[in-house]
Amino acid sequence: MNLTPAMQNFILHWGEMGSKWGVNRSVAQIHALLHISPDAMTADEICETLNLARSNVSNGLKELQSQGLVKASRQLGDRRDHFTSIRDMFDLVDAVIKARREREFAPTLRALDAVMQEAETDKTPAVVKDRMGETLRVMQMFDDWYVDFARLPRSVHLAVLKLGAKLVRFLPGGKPKD
Repeated sequence: MNLTPAMQNFILHWGEMGSKWGVNRSVAQIHALLHISPDAMTADEICETLNLARSNVSNGLKELQSQGLVKASRQLGDRRDHFTSIRDMFDLVDAVIKARREREFAPTLRALDAVMQEAETDKTPAVVKDRMGETLRVMQMFDDWYVDFARLPRSVHLAVLKLGAKLVRFLPGGKPKD
């Protein structure tokens, strides 16, 4: 695949953002390439296009597959796997959020819960327990909201997104956009 300057910049920026989100830069670049590629690509094509080592691409593809962001398929007459990114943006965003929740948010909730149980028996000052408890309650509230919202059909998600700023005007303290 020949990359135009805009395609290169997209891939480079995606890699930069990935590193800020805790994802290896080359893994994020592999995902970016597959995201914009009109056709499925083999690992060798990815290596050649991004000038990455085969081992780096193989490991990156395994990581992306484990997160549900990339799928492998076969083509008749070809023994190689062909890789594509999730095409539907809603499915892509959903997969990213689910993976990050499982990797980051859910373990933090479990750790905070364990810390709160420990604080009940170890002479942690009440003011500190209150602060840690508030942290747990608010984080749990956001997680509960996400879990409930994620169960809703896409049509509801779209309706809520389309309401966007219009909805804010009807909430206490909400202001219309300037």
